[in-house]
Amino acid sequence: MKLDITQALIGADKVNALRGKVEEAQQALEQGTCPGNDYVGWLHLPTGITPEFIQEIQQTADTLRKECDTVVVAGIGGSYLGARAVIEALQNSFQWLVNKGENPNVLFAGNNIGEDYLYELTAYLKDKKFGVINISKSGTTTETALAFRLLKKQCEEQRGKDMARKVIVAITDAKRGAARTCADKEGYKSFIIPDNVGGRFSVLTPVGLLPIAIAGFDIAALVKGAQDMERQTAVGVPFEENPAAQYAAVRNALYQEGKKIEIIANYQPKLHYIGEWWKQLYGESEGKDHKGIFTAAVDLTTDLHSMGQWIQDGERSIFETVISVAKPEHTLFFPSDEENLDGLNFLAGKRVDEVNKMAELGTKLAHVDGGVPNLRIELERLDEYNLGQLIYFFEKGCGISGLLLEVNPFNQPGVEAYKKNMFALLGKPGYEAETEAIRKRLS
Repeated sequence: MKLDITQALIGADKVNALRGKVEEAQQALEQGTCPGNDYVGWLHLPTGITPEFIQEIQQTADTLRKECDTVVVAGIGGSYLGARAVIEALQNSFQWLVNKGENPNVLFAGNNIGEDYLYELTAYLKDKKFGVINISKSGTTTETALAFRLLKKQCEEQRGKDMARKVIVAITDAKRGAARTCADKEGYKSFIIPDNVGGRFSVLTPVGLLPIAIAGFDIAALVKGAQDMERQTAVGVPFEENPAAQYAAVRNALYQEGKKIEIIANYQPKLHYIGEWWKQLYGESEGKDHKGIFTAAVDLTTDLHSMGQWIQDGERSIFETVISVAKPEHTLFFPSDEENLDGLNFLAGKRVDEVNKMAELGTKLAHVDGGVPNLRIELERLDEYNLGQLIYFFEKGCGISGLLLEVNPFNQPGVEAYKKNMFALLGKPGYEAETEAIRKRLS
């Protein structure tokens, strides 16, 4: 993985001015002296993963792969975005159409309260041999708990209680919570979400590794990529050689110059959910105390025909981080056409990827000319190893960047506000005072 900051449109002096604070942030993460230090378990998570642990996850994945044609992952936020990002980056773009039973279809629920979505999901599953992965530390998150209730009941009715016990897996707290109680009572296979790893940093725990393995991908290679990036971004690696330190410094230097919005852009449609995962990772980590860079994502060249105008000519409060893939998996050439009605014969014989790369370069030149600072991340190819590198790079950069911003990157106090109001409006026991306050407010 390579990081290019030469088009960031920020003086080296302003970036270098943050080097001391970057080093302090790295030391604070390493020594556990930073705010939120009880949630820095992700820091050395990759190098702590053993072959035996990977084998245990793979064995469970193999059981579900054998017994299921479909597996539904019930989880929200970090409990599903990381797994979905990796799976959708690696699988065939038309998985449902080309799937010949080699790998189960991995679906996602528990990330919304859409009645139509849940109805249509349960209807789809009526003739499927499906299993469920329930991912929740507490087991009481409304969206996930609701989906799991529906899926558990349907799985037991369709497949019988004995088979349901075999194909329902819990990923939850080691000792506490409704999901742990349910798993122990029903006898489900379970994995632990480490206490010191928050949800948005959990893709390299069983939260992400099990669904990815079920989808048929090499989790050992994913972990190896993360392990190598952990070493490349470690304390003691010089700033000039540490991509996570550079990324954190540049984005904070740009923020200080008034660049309040970071747009993550890709030129590979398979990376759409990498953008969604990244948005949560940075948005939830840095959006505190009325601070923080707003995170947005675009798929290019698609969104050049929708958001491109704003990026090119809108308010200059943005900067852009582009993820580019050097070598696509497949090869496809533009054909020649005798009539040449579209005027594209000048492309005949060129690879589609060459045209895509020129679109990327042309867009970068235009955006930089338009005053949009541009950072570029290049992956050699789209595979498990490179995605493992990318995941850890973004996690490490996020930890450093949040500390540079002087917030706690590992909590999310603002997430609880809507829940309190929702529970009060639904009449949840214990929320009577809040219910009365909202009733007066709305009257």
